[in-house]
This record gives sequence, C-alpha cells and structure tokens, in this order.
Amino acid sequence: MVKLSRFLLQAALAGVAVAVIIALFFPALLNGDRSGTTAVAPPAEPGPALQGAISYAPGVARAAPAVVNIMTSRTVEAPHPLTGQAEVDRFFAETPYGPADREQASLGSGVIMTASGHILTNHHVIEQAEAIAVVLANGKAHPAAIIGIDAETDLAVLRIDAPGVTAASVGRSRDLLVGDVVLAIGNPFGVGQTVTQGIVSATGRTELGINLFEDFIQTDAAINPGNSGGALINALGELVGINTAIFTRSGGSHGIGFAIPVDLARDVMNEIIEKGYVARGWLGIEVQPMDRALAESFGMEQPRGVLIAGILSRGPAARAGLRPGDVILRLDGQRVDNARAALNVIARKRPGDRIDIEALRDGELLELEATVDQRPV
Repeated sequence: MVKLSRFLLQAALAGVAVAVIIALFFPALLNGDRSGTTAVAPPAEPGPALQGAISYAPGVARAAPAVVNIMTSRTVEAPHPLTGQAEVDRFFAETPYGPADREQASLGSGVIMTASGHILTNHHVIEQAEAIAVVLANGKAHPAAIIGIDAETDLAVLRIDAPGVTAASVGRSRDLLVGDVVLAIGNPFGVGQTVTQGIVSATGRTELGINLFEDFIQTDAAINPGNSGGALINALGELVGINTAIFTRSGGSHGIGFAIPVDLARDVMNEIIEKGYVARGWLGIEVQPMDRALAESFGMEQPRGVLIAGILSRGPAARAGLRPGDVILRLDGQRVDNARAALNVIARKRPGDRIDIEALRDGELLELEATVDQRPV
C-alpha cells in the first residue's frame, strides 16, 4: 500500500512539473492561442489564365509578307584550270580552250517599302548585277529594276510591278534601346525565308570600316550570308533596320550583326525616289585626327577636334575663312573628335544650308559660318 501511494505521489509530482514547464515556456498551449504556431496559407485568389510561352508569331506574321528574296545574275569569265601562269594564259588565249564565260548567281534579301513596289536592299546585294529577280513570300517571282543606289550607305532601291504587294510597317529606329527584342528576317544561304531572334546589343556603332556613313544597330540575332538587305523588326513586327553585315572569322554568324537604322534607310530611299541620288552637305576640307603630339604643339592639354590638313580653294570652307592648320572643335554645336564624326555632321546638311563652325587658330577661338555645297557623288 505504501509502495502504491509512493508511485502515485511521484506521478503527481511529475505531472505538476510538466504543467509548470508548459506554463512557463508554452503558455499558448494552455489558453488555446495559436498565434505562435505555423499557419497554413489560405488559397490564393484566382489570377488571369496563363497564356503559355511568349511567342513573336504575330509580329513575324505582320512583317514576313514584306520581306523578299533577291536573286541576281551576271556573266563572268571562268578561268581555265591551268591558268595562273603567263605562258599558259597566252597559249589558251589563242585556242578554243581559252577562258569561257559563265553565269554567276547570288542571293540576298530585301524589304517592300511601298504599295507601288519599291524595295530597299543593300547595294552590295545587287552590285554589278545584269539581271535581278525578286521572289515574294508567296513564291511568285518578278523582274526588278534599279531605281537608284547610294554606295556610301550601302543601300539600293529596286522596284517591281506587282499590284497588291504588302509593304512593311515601319517603326522608328531612334526609339530603340539596348536590350530590346529584335528579329532578323531574310534568306540565309538561300534556304528560304528564315527568322532569328535576339536583342539590340548596341546602337550608333561607327568606325567599323563597312560604309562611309555609319550609324549601325548592333544585334546578336543570327545574320548570315543571304540575310543582307533583309528586315530587322521589333517584337511588334515593325521594321527598325535593314540587315547589312556581320562580324565573323569563319563566314558564319558569331552573334555580332549590324543593321542600317530604318530612319536613315527611309530618308535615303525617299531621296533616291525623288531625285535619283542622295544630296549631302560638303565643305571641301580634308581633316585628320588630333594625336597627343599634335595637341601639345597647338598648346592643348589633351587631343580634341580635327585638324584641317587640306582645303579646296574657293570651296565652302575656304569661303567661310577656314585655313589649313585650323583645328575644328565643334560643328553646329556638336563636338567632333574624329574625321568620321565631322563628316557625318556635315553630310547631314543639305546643299545651301548653313553650318556653324567653332575652330582654333594660333591659340585663338574662332566662330565662323559656312554655306555647304553638295557633296560630289
């Protein structure tokens, strides 16, 4: 009996101890408060239905009908397999086995810009072509005529007689930002219309040695041989550039492609359609960049501006009072630190326009005004 009483007493004491511990450290368990426990989150409110993977198909469908394949051909002289040595060349030139003519074909792309059939493409796509055919997205082929070219921007305007063609929806390249999604549409390697996707890697690329006048959009959308002259579009299907060139060591795409901004391309096209050529400003000067040694000789702390190395007698710059040895610092308020920058500012002027010139002569600042002439073609 004593043992039973001792057991019950020990059990009671243990229960009291547990109760004390719970009261001290876990009071919420005694009063039913669950605020300190982990609660199950309520079901989320139903949101909009998922749309699936992002697709650029609507933009492509809008732009693709305006992108065409361009096929050119010309006759070239095919050398004899044994040519390359003067004696062999002379021998075969006097026999029926001499060099024979053959037809050389090439492929490129273009963009329909007007409902009347004007097409923008690269000049190098149709250069030296004797015959040009344009294949529409529906597979129909039409002969094309050259309306005009502008080799200095590598652009050409063609025209086909094909009523009912779909012209491109033209956007604004000046609104492009680095990181914007763009798509290239063209005919790479002649496989047929192809779309590749990327982003705008950079804008305003210059000094690439591709064209005389450069202001390229750089993109990592795959551009390959045959894409030249094709469309660079935004995600909405609006034309923002004309694909022109790639940086490559192997002949294939390395993710560095260049397109002519559509703002520039459209201006060139309109002038070619209206005048047959592009009128650009010209001052009649030859300039060279300032290096550190030249800058020190002119008393400048650091190189800036461009040095006038030569000037055309009685040309626009000479009439304005400029001389060889002057350093041009600004044109129309824009700082110019290399020959290409100066050329671009001057070329954007129309013949007869005035241009403000800030120059340095013998340490003195000059402010002159010149009337630009038309740049010789």
